Amino acid sequence: MMKGIELFFKNIFLRILLILYRAPKSESKLNLTAESKILFIRLNRIGDALVTTPLLSAVKNKSECIIHVLADKKNHFVFQNNSDIEKVIVFEKGFSGINKFRKLVKSEQYDVIVDLHDDVSTTVSFLAALSGIRHRLALKKENYKIYTDTIEKLNPSKFHVIDRLLVLTKILNIDIENFDTNVVYQPKTDSVDAVEKYLLSLFKNKNYLVGINISAGSDARFWGVERFKKVVNSLKKYNASLILISAEKDLDYAEQISQNEIPVFCDPDFDRFAALVSKLDFLFTPDTSIIHLASAYNVPVFGLYVKYNTDDVIWYPYKSEYESVITTEPNFDNLNYEDAERKFLIFFEKQFDKKNT
Repeated sequence: MMKGIELFFKNIFLRILLILYRAPKSESKLNLTAESKILFIRLNRIGDALVTTPLLSAVKNKSECIIHVLADKKNHFVFQNNSDIEKVIVFEKGFSGINKFRKLVKSEQYDVIVDLHDDVSTTVSFLAALSGIRHRLALKKENYKIYTDTIEKLNPSKFHVIDRLLVLTKILNIDIENFDTNVVYQPKTDSVDAVEKYLLSLFKNKNYLVGINISAGSDARFWGVERFKKVVNSLKKYNASLILISAEKDLDYAEQISQNEIPVFCDPDFDRFAALVSKLDFLFTPDTSIIHLASAYNVPVFGLYVKYNTDDVIWYPYKSEYESVITTEPNFDNLNYEDAERKFLIFFEKQFDKKNT
């Protein structure tokens, strides 16, 4: 009930914005230089932030312009250690946050603001409209009148979310034809050293390192203790080192799966988490942000996906080799290990043999 009321008032507010803040369309193409300053906006989740990094990397590489990112408390750390970005600003909700945003825009004198959201965000619509920045860019959606430049979205049933974001390079007047795009996240040296030390303490002779991630963004994507036990048991016959990866909320499940036979990695620090992923040779996981980290390091992935009530392409690892099983139900309740076993083992053995021959 409350959600419906909130949505109603957001729609009313958006309609008012479209009337009051209609932007004039740009009459000429952008010409970015090393002095150009761009503010990209990407709020919300970790995965949402990670899939924007190929675009940011391409823009920096091709134009050498100054890049700032407005993120929020749930995803700002994704951008903090990125050499393509000069400044990361954490957006604060409420009137104080709006006031700080206005002061930011006034002091930084941005040339361009870019909305990186695939769908309409009332908050971002308001910020873009309020900014008064000369060039306001976005994918074309219901709030297009707020922006000076928009471009039609690629079909989400045919194109990966990263490719859908990369079309923004066209209105930024950037050619990425020969640019090798991928997710970008580089852990700090301290985090990498800590993870290497941790792995050495676990495995005297670390063989092919397989990460089995049991955690996802929602309980609907937890596959179940007994099914993960079967994954572990199926891998024991290989000369591989296994490690369970778990969020703190799933630690009890992880211990039940592990049965003190394989180690469990649980660390709330995202940078150390990413450093661990970078050391894997193979990843088994439900659909969550770890998949995009695996892509950054070209780690092969076997993924479990819920594709319920949508035709959109799954968020598969953009550059890693991968295989997947997909359920069209709202959760994994009816996706048994036996449904995934053949696909999983064929793909795993292919990757394992490639690394060990």
